[in-house]
Amino acid sequence: MTRRELREHSFKVLFRADFYPVEEMDEQIERYFGAPVEDDVTPEGTTILHDSNLSEAEQAVVTEKVKKILEKLPEIDEKINQVAEGWKTRRMGKVELTILRLAVYEMQYDEEIPEKVAINEAVELAKKFGRDESPAFINGVLAKLVA
Repeated sequence: MTRRELREHSFKVLFRADFYPVEEMDEQIERYFGAPVEDDVTPEGTTILHDSNLSEAEQAVVTEKVKKILEKLPEIDEKINQVAEGWKTRRMGKVELTILRLAVYEMQYDEEIPEKVAINEAVELAKKFGRDESPAFINGVLAKLVA
C-alpha cells in the first residue's frame, strides 16, 4: 500500500476524533479496520468508497500515526490557531480541521516527510474529501506554517 493510501486511512480514522471521546479511540480504530467494504455502483462502473482491508503491519502504521497525532493534538491545534487568520479550530469544518491536523503533524513531527510533500498531500485530501474551497484554504494555512 502506498504512503498516500496509508495517509488517507489515517485521515479517516483521525476524523473520528472529533465525534468520540479520546478514551473510545482504541475501539473506534478497531471498528474502522473491521468495517466491511463499501462501494458505489453507477452506470459508469463501481467505485470503492471504503476498503479497510489492510495488513497487520499497515494497520499498525495507521494506528501508531493516529495515536501520535492525538497525543499532540493540543499543540497541533495551537499551531493551526496561530496561523489561520480569522479562523479558530473550533469553527473549522471537521474535514478541513482533520486534514490540517494530519498535515501539521507530518510537517512538525514526522522527519521522514518533507514539508512540501505534507502540504501537497493535504491539498490532495482536501480535493477528494473537502468542499470546493477546501484545497485553497488548506494550502493557505499550511503555507503560513512554512513561512
